Amino acid sequence: MSATPMNRGELRNLYRFGVFALALAVGVTSLGARMFYLQVVQGGQQDYQGSDTSQSTADQPIASTRGLIFDSQGRPLVKNVVDYSVTVTPIDLPIEQEELVAQRLGSILTLDPIYIETAIDSSTGSLYVPVKIADGISARVARFIEENYDNLPGVRVDVTSKRQYLSKQLFAQIIGYEGQITKSQYDQLKLLDYYPTDIVGQAGLENYYEQDLRGSFGDQTVALDSSGKPIPGLVTPGRDPVPGDSLTLNIDGSEQRYAQEALQWGLTNSTSSYTKVTKGVIIVENPQNGKILAMVSLPSYDDQLFADGISATDFQALLSNPDQPLLNKAIGAQYAPGSTFKLVTGTAGVQNQPSCQFYPTYCSGNFTDTSTLLSQPYIQIGDRKYWEWNLQGWGPLDITDGVAYSSDTFFYQLAELVGLDRLTYWADQYGFGRPTGIDLPETATGIVPTNSWKLANLGEPMYEGEIAQAGIGQGYDATTPLQLLDAYCALANGGNLWQPQIVDSITNGSTGSVTDIQPVLLNKLPASQQTLETMRLATRAVVTSRHTYDLVDLPIKVAGKTGTAEFGNPDANGVLPYHEWFVGYVPGDPYNGDFTKPDSQLAVVAFIYGADTWGNVATEVVKLYLMLHFHMIDVPAQALNPRMPGYIPSWVYRTTNFYGTPNRD
Repeated sequence: MSATPMNRGELRNLYRFGVFALALAVGVTSLGARMFYLQVVQGGQQDYQGSDTSQSTADQPIASTRGLIFDSQGRPLVKNVVDYSVTVTPIDLPIEQEELVAQRLGSILTLDPIYIETAIDSSTGSLYVPVKIADGISARVARFIEENYDNLPGVRVDVTSKRQYLSKQLFAQIIGYEGQITKSQYDQLKLLDYYPTDIVGQAGLENYYEQDLRGSFGDQTVALDSSGKPIPGLVTPGRDPVPGDSLTLNIDGSEQRYAQEALQWGLTNSTSSYTKVTKGVIIVENPQNGKILAMVSLPSYDDQLFADGISATDFQALLSNPDQPLLNKAIGAQYAPGSTFKLVTGTAGVQNQPSCQFYPTYCSGNFTDTSTLLSQPYIQIGDRKYWEWNLQGWGPLDITDGVAYSSDTFFYQLAELVGLDRLTYWADQYGFGRPTGIDLPETATGIVPTNSWKLANLGEPMYEGEIAQAGIGQGYDATTPLQLLDAYCALANGGNLWQPQIVDSITNGSTGSVTDIQPVLLNKLPASQQTLETMRLATRAVVTSRHTYDLVDLPIKVAGKTGTAEFGNPDANGVLPYHEWFVGYVPGDPYNGDFTKPDSQLAVVAFIYGADTWGNVATEVVKLYLMLHFHMIDVPAQALNPRMPGYIPSWVYRTTNFYGTPNRD
């Protein structure tokens, strides 16, 4: 029987095998000679000269106790609890038993064995570094695993610590959550004694104050056997761990709940068969120092899911949710400010007193707080008409009435008089278009459109009609709810733009000493006190003119500004959907004070995404919060009672799909 002839590929493989076999033979011979030299020749010399008795060692980190977080009344919002996690050390798991151990462990932990094998095999670290398989297991399961170590080679139970978030969704957007350190985080933090297996803050205060909360890890030196594994009992103490610092917030948990209840009421009651309203924000701030007294962004999420080890399915569901529950919309999303931006346009007009050359009929010389501009059905710029929101106008208006009625045509004209440069200058002075500096991860900074901005982004300058639209907070302008609140706080306090602050004080984890966070002044508005008083009285006129309906009937005094901002695509009737805003404040003496004084200590903003309601629901949300805050009512339902001064009428939150309402703006 003749041999089958080989193809070229087989011949090439045979040749390669021959070369490999020859190289292997040479390598083995060389290695054997080297081992003979090291063990016999050199070993004999060592026996004669005295053997080396040095012991191999390794440094092991000792985790510190993470700092706690309290509300302004000292109530804990988070605590540390014992946690059991399961790990597998690859070097201790014989490869021929990996599949069997994965099946046994999967049965105990209710996990897919393939997931366990994949986790072990895909680990890129040393074979001596444990691979975490699961955490948050019960004490009963932990004991069962420990009792069956002989059948689970390489498997160990580690006793660690994890966060227990006591407020769940109420503070989730503020506190945030922890998670496994990412590669980019480790690259930034490794010089600060962080480790690849660390759990670190991934969002909110947990992230912003990560290094304060973490404290400092300690360490110890352990002896290793010849295989590199620690020898039990042979431990040399090193540095002691330093416990992390604790945070006390400016936020009272009760105020946070009032704010959440008010906002949730607004979202729930604005939802109808026509539109589903799910996203909104409410923030409360002290204008005198920037302290944040409440901050709610809905929808939220349960941060305990992350502490317990969120599943990939649940995490993906949060990421893909169109309502973005993981996003703190108070600081992480930006929207057109609508008519609330008329504060900027009005300040620019009253302070800079531009020439009235474009509209001399009603405004002669230079614009002042007593000058008038004609509020009319529309103004025409080029071949386009820019309409009044009520399609009629109110005739000649001064700045106070222009703000009170929120006249679009008044502010179109004033924006033209002021000009783009002065408009953007005052927007910047009020803090729009730049970070607020709040002590949270801030991802949105807003937009104040300048010529250079539009040239860089759209390749053309700002047109006259776009400048007019900017004067009423439409077009390219965008703000975060916190930026808007900060601007009105600066108005309410006489011109001080404070850095907003969530944390009131930090308590040292070692000494117990308390460091108070001092207010930080970001800017002093270059506006006269007379200009600011004029604008405060104008915002009070918004309420007394009943532009906000019965808000004036509350037993406390409120000033503020409504806003309606179009966005998105027109509906079947050619009408754009719209957001709703209200930002307001009370005087230092809410019952008997007045707005000539810059002494307000309470300001609130509410934002409702895509409300499309007959009235301004954001105004009613702020009203409801004020009722709860000042203990006028005990539960939100009482605010609907017509016998309640300033009650919430049901028609306000009725959905509409047209702009024929008397309070669209």
